[in-house]
Amino acid sequence: MTKTRLEAFSDGVIAIIITIMVLELKIPHEATWEALFELWPITLSYILSFINIGIYWGNHHHLLHTTKKLNSGIIWANLNLLFWLSLMPFATAWMGENHFATNTVAVYSAILLMCGVAYYILQRCIMAGYTDSSPMIEALQKQTTKANISTISYFSAIPLAFVHPAISGVLIVFVAALWLIPDKNIERALDN
Repeated sequence: MTKTRLEAFSDGVIAIIITIMVLELKIPHEATWEALFELWPITLSYILSFINIGIYWGNHHHLLHTTKKLNSGIIWANLNLLFWLSLMPFATAWMGENHFATNTVAVYSAILLMCGVAYYILQRCIMAGYTDSSPMIEALQKQTTKANISTISYFSAIPLAFVHPAISGVLIVFVAALWLIPDKNIERALDN
């Protein structure tokens, strides 16, 4: 399998995930602002998930460009990431339909945690193809701090949803803001 095929497959899966999420947006049966406003939890849940999926897509794109040679470990690690991302439409719909109820926010946070762990595993599999002195290893290791902060935040968001779902929401938005712009260190290392 070539890297291009893996990228195309991943892009296709992510596009389907976003399509499934948007299909969950229901059209109001009335043409009033009140009917539209009643959809705010579903719409907010969709926006949050769209941003998260977009962040994973952008960072995944950068990460796959660092791959020197594909192997079965990278392929399976990539499938692991796509599996967890594929659960986002379910968690998004459940959370939106239930107005950010405690259990739904906890499950959403747990799925984001697993997406983060899966991304880290993929990153480690790709890093195994480089020598310890490679500029790419240094660039990828610089993401470790963000990855640790993200893991702690997502892990904390799960029990904190039972304290108040808004606390978990703040942590989820915080992690999204942390990863919104892909790391420029990877681009610089690719240019070397």
